[in-house]
Amino acid sequence: MPRRVAMLSMLAALLTAACASPAPTMPAPPAASADIARDDWQAFGSEELSALVQAALAQNQDVAAAVARVHRAEASARMAGAELLPGLNASVNAGHEARLGGHAAVDGNGFGARLFASYEVDLWGRLRAGRDATRAALQASEFERDAVRLTVASGVAGAWLQAVACVERQGLAQRNLETAERLLALVESRARAGAANPLELTQQRGLVASQRQALAALRQQAEAARTALALLLGRAEGVSVATTSLDGLRLPSVQAGVPPASLSRRPDIASAEARLAAADADVAAARAAMLPGLSLSAAIGTGGDRLRRVLDNPVYSLAAALAAPIFDGGRLAAGRDLALAQREELLASYRQAIVAAFADVEVAFNAIARLDEQAAAQAEALAQARRALTLAESRYRAGAETLLVLLDAQRTVTVAQDLSVQIRLARLQAGVSLYRALGGPM
Repeated sequence: MPRRVAMLSMLAALLTAACASPAPTMPAPPAASADIARDDWQAFGSEELSALVQAALAQNQDVAAAVARVHRAEASARMAGAELLPGLNASVNAGHEARLGGHAAVDGNGFGARLFASYEVDLWGRLRAGRDATRAALQASEFERDAVRLTVASGVAGAWLQAVACVERQGLAQRNLETAERLLALVESRARAGAANPLELTQQRGLVASQRQALAALRQQAEAARTALALLLGRAEGVSVATTSLDGLRLPSVQAGVPPASLSRRPDIASAEARLAAADADVAAARAAMLPGLSLSAAIGTGGDRLRRVLDNPVYSLAAALAAPIFDGGRLAAGRDLALAQREELLASYRQAIVAAFADVEVAFNAIARLDEQAAAQAEALAQARRALTLAESRYRAGAETLLVLLDAQRTVTVAQDLSVQIRLARLQAGVSLYRALGGPM
C-alpha cells in the first residue's frame, strides 16, 4: 500500500508538470545508459548471460540501425547549426565569345573571379529554433537508441532464461522417464510372477510412452528458444547454452518504492520528452517564419580579357534586403497550425509514456510478489509429492497398494517438478521485466 500511494503521488506530479510546462526541459542522457544494458545483467549471477548480452549489443541489427539513426540526427543538427553562420562562396570563370560570320561587339576571351558572402539576420529566432529542434531530435534519437539496447538486452535475458529452463526441464523429464522405465521393469517382473495383471502392465507402458513424448516436446521447445536467442544475437545458426539449471541464478533485489529518478532514466520517457521539446522549437520556428526577414550580402569580384590582368579592376558590392510575406495562400499559417497540432500529439504521447511506465512497474512488482508466494507453496507440494511416490512404490513392492496409486504418484511428481521450474523461470523473467520497466537496475 505505501508503494502504491507513492507511485500514484508521483504519477500525479509528473502529469501535472507535463500539462503545465509548455517546453519541458530535456534530461541529460543517463550516464549509465549503455552500462545498464551490458554490465548490470551480471547481477543475475551468470557470466554466460552477461557475455551474451554484450555480444547482442555488438551484433544485433536493430541496435546497429538505431546507432545509424543517431549519426543521421547528428548530421541534421550540424546542418541546422550552420544556418546561423554566414555563408561564403568563391567562383572563378573563363570563357570565349565570338559571332558566327562577322564581327561582334564583344569578341575574345574573358576571365573573372568572385567572392560572395551572405548572412541571414535571425531577427525572430527562427534559425535558432530550427537548431534547437534538431538538437532535441538528436537527444531523442540517443534515448531511442538506448531504448533499443535495453529492449535487446532484456530480450536476450528472457530468451536465455527460457533456454536454460528448457534444459533443466529436459533433465527432469529424462529422470522421470528413467523412473517410469524402472517401475515398468518392476511391473513386468510382477506380471511374470502372476502378481500383476495385463492391465497394470499396459498402464505403466502408457505412462512410459507419455514421458517419452513429453521429453521430445521439451527438446523442440529448447531448440526454438535457442533459435530465438540466436536471432537476437544477429546469428543465423542456433546458440548453445552451457547453463543447465535456474537454481544457481539470483534475482537482483530492487526496492519496493519507486523514486522519481528511476523512471526519469527510462529511455522511452526521456525520448518522448525530447521529442516534445523539439516540437516546441518547431512551433517557434513556424511562428517566426510569418515575420519579416533581413538578409545581408557582400561581394567582391574582378574580371578582364587577359588572365594576367584579371585582378586589375576589382569591384565590390554591399546589400541588405528586408522581405516580408504578404500573401501565400495561408501556407505559413498552416505550417504554424501543423506544428501546434504535432506538439499536442507529442504531449499526449509524453503523458501516456509516464502512465505506461508506472503501469509496467506495478505489474512487475505484483508479479514478483505473487510468484514468490507460488514458489513457496510449490516447494511444499513437490516435497510431499516425492514423499508420496516413495511410499507408493514401497507399498506396491510389498503388494499392499495398487498400481493405480503408484501411477498417480508418478504423475504428481512429474507435474510438480516441471511446475517448480516454470515458476522459477517466471520469477526470473518478472525480474527482467522490472529491470526494463525501471530503465535498468536501481
